[in-house]
Amino acid sequence: MRDAFVRALLREFAVNDRVVIITGDLGFGVLKPFWEQYPDRIINAGIAEQGMVGMAAGLAATGRTVFVYSIGNFPTIRPLEQIRNDCAYHGADVKIVCVGGGFVYGSLGMSHHATEDIPVLRAMPGVTCFAPGDPAETEAAVPEMMKIRGTCYLRLGRGNERAVHTDDISGADIMKAMTLRAGTDTALLSTGGILTETYDAAEMLAARGISAEVVSFPCFKPIDRDKLLELSRRFDLIVTAEEGNVTGGFGSAVCEVLAESGNGCRVRRIGLDDRYTSVVGNQKYLRGVYGMDAKAICDRTAAWLKG
Repeated sequence: MRDAFVRALLREFAVNDRVVIITGDLGFGVLKPFWEQYPDRIINAGIAEQGMVGMAAGLAATGRTVFVYSIGNFPTIRPLEQIRNDCAYHGADVKIVCVGGGFVYGSLGMSHHATEDIPVLRAMPGVTCFAPGDPAETEAAVPEMMKIRGTCYLRLGRGNERAVHTDDISGADIMKAMTLRAGTDTALLSTGGILTETYDAAEMLAARGISAEVVSFPCFKPIDRDKLLELSRRFDLIVTAEEGNVTGGFGSAVCEVLAESGNGCRVRRIGLDDRYTSVVGNQKYLRGVYGMDAKAICDRTAAWLKG
């Protein structure tokens, strides 16, 4: 996803000289093309994330579109006041980019586990929020963010994530939910890089004779209400999966829509159960520890269907 983001942003740089990127003293390898091709439009703000976001708001006030780039919690939780007061409140054209959402930096411990960013940024008025599920969704999200004259959040994985989409995606589609696999018994919904786990879980369920529809929500705010209502009319059980805290997160957004729908669909949420992580390890390992890998999604969905 990280490389897909860079490719897409370089295309925007080539056609719009008002686009700027600010990094928090990292990403020098992946951002090398910007240093080489556009040295006057990339800024290293140092390890000073609050100042970095404040700087971005100031540059946006001069008519620029500013991307703020850092890892995990550092461009989101640390400068939250600046995102709220300097950017979102004023409708500043600032795009907050988090590389390493969820457990990507799992071996670095709780401080680097980005597990509260979805609930926190979703609650921020005036912030459009994206969490692509694979590289194709990432490349489609960047040009769509450029069309939005205001503050956006982009949650990415890291690098070398598996491609789930087999076709290119247009920018207009990225605002809507995308069905990657049709099903008849239940629907597996996700936002972000955990899409690979829900897709694999659907294949495991198929081996058990259970047909699961797989739907990706690369934009979780505003959420695709029409798709949720359509799914709730077709299925008795919807399962949501997210690599982060379920309290106030993607699953909560789904529940908020369906609670007001009047449909009798049940919703079960998979994610981090309102807790801080206390285990370290790579992303795959931590997904297993906290019950959000493909096998856990498969087992829990099958049990809920029986129940």
